[in-house]
Amino acid sequence: MTAMDTFLARLDPEMCVVTAEADGERAGCLVGFSSQCSLDPVRFVVWLSEVNRTFRVARSADVLAVHLLARDRRATAELFGGRTGDRVDKFRQVGWRRGYGGAVVLEDAEAWFVGRVVERVPGGDHVGFVLDPVEWGGREASDAPPLRLADTRTIRPGHPVD
Repeated sequence: MTAMDTFLARLDPEMCVVTAEADGERAGCLVGFSSQCSLDPVRFVVWLSEVNRTFRVARSADVLAVHLLARDRRATAELFGGRTGDRVDKFRQVGWRRGYGGAVVLEDAEAWFVGRVVERVPGGDHVGFVLDPVEWGGREASDAPPLRLADTRTIRPGHPVD
């Protein structure tokens, strides 16, 4: 194990589900790489793997929706992380509604926002989608612990990771 592996093993970020729609196609995936990336104006970046369907749909999308799940929503995480939209219509198995710009907003998210894509940034085997938040919501006063990377380590990816 390298020193970098030791560093990365200590991280336990909150996971999110990112959804996209473009050209009549919907897609969504479980994402472990995301962060606020600007204070003024507020910007958020989500990193999507170039090998998954969500990336292929998102690269043509004007908006993306980013959802934080509670730990007890592991089934949703398994659906969006362990299945590929190339074989399964994930949205037939969850409640969702339309948000700003036609975004797909999941109903069981603890918190969510829709962001207008302002930039796409290459970064290794992922592309960062820099988002300008334009609509948001969530459950009021929820004490539910967030879904974190450690909670999802046993989910086998629905697509190859390399």
